[in-house]
Amino acid sequence: MKFMGYVRSNGKVGSRNHVAVIPSVICANDVAQAVVGQVQGTVGFFHHQGCCQLPPDLERVTDTLIGLGCSSNVGAALIVSLGCEGTDHERLLETIAKTGKPVEIIRIQELGGASRAIQAGIDAAQKMVLKVSGIQREPVNISNVTMSIKCGASDTTSGMASNCVVGYLADKMVDLGCTVVFGETTEFIGAEHILAKRAVSPEVGEKIYKIVNRMELRAKSLGCDMRKGQPTPGNIAGGLSSIEEKSLGAIVKSGTRPIQGVMEYSEMVTTQKGLWIKDTPGREPEILTGMACTGAQFMVFSTGRGAPQGFPSMPVIKVCGNPNTFNLMNHDMDLNAGLIIKGEKTIEQVGEEAFQKVINVLNGEMTKNEAIRYFNSIDIYTMGPVI
Repeated sequence: MKFMGYVRSNGKVGSRNHVAVIPSVICANDVAQAVVGQVQGTVGFFHHQGCCQLPPDLERVTDTLIGLGCSSNVGAALIVSLGCEGTDHERLLETIAKTGKPVEIIRIQELGGASRAIQAGIDAAQKMVLKVSGIQREPVNISNVTMSIKCGASDTTSGMASNCVVGYLADKMVDLGCTVVFGETTEFIGAEHILAKRAVSPEVGEKIYKIVNRMELRAKSLGCDMRKGQPTPGNIAGGLSSIEEKSLGAIVKSGTRPIQGVMEYSEMVTTQKGLWIKDTPGREPEILTGMACTGAQFMVFSTGRGAPQGFPSMPVIKVCGNPNTFNLMNHDMDLNAGLIIKGEKTIEQVGEEAFQKVINVLNGEMTKNEAIRYFNSIDIYTMGPVI
């Protein structure tokens, strides 16, 4: 099985060919946004981190931005630095450069302020767009693909239809030699023992328990139980009664194949194959960023109540389990798994439709969120306080 992808000089394969504009700190967002607004073919990662944070978080922010810049969906990168931030923008520049793709940095303070930096950024980004726009797609084996998975705005149809379709797709991609990554550690609670039984080794099983406990302890450190925030009010209105019920439905989207290991939030896929867990929260901006920095060429996103979000560099395919939501939010949903609820199609039938949609998107077909550019709410998952 092959698709038409962009083959990078380091051997990685992209489904998109963006020039990424990467602010290294929140203070550089406005300059980066002005560049993206002016230069066609660019996308921006407008996050809210990068300074006045503790060292482990600054390292995580740097690593995450490196992952986004190294993504095979990015053909070139422009880093926008303020010049005095806490993130290691020199390591960011050097590591992205090692992939062989064009990368430049502009520093607002050195250039004499925002207006001069905007002009320098526009000039640099224009040059990069012209360079990468000549790259042609080539036929490549689908085993080069990393698929990411998420569910959001879930209701009772998610666990019965759309998550089942995504699980069918996950198994199929693993069997084709791909890498599949799923997360949302908060939605393992009450079902972690089921996931641990699917681990390839006792050590991987113990790591699954460890990340769930770590996530629960974070909430308890603020004097709260995780169950004060999960299920969300929207989940409850959609018929989900408890975090345990939500978790049992959520893990269905991971399919049935063995779990090979657990990745940390900012970790990139290098040689990993098969099914992997990434330790992430469930909220869209943070998990989509974490999955994009993994190196995933696309995401499959299951929903019941409807969630329109996407990500700047990673197409997001929406699979909707609720037939009413699909009709109501037709301009945001890509696939109708609600036909399973209505008894008009089987999980396997919609699963095969999802697989064909994946091939189309890998070949360049836009997802609905890409077409309307609904992808600017992103952020990086950090552990400690802003100081």
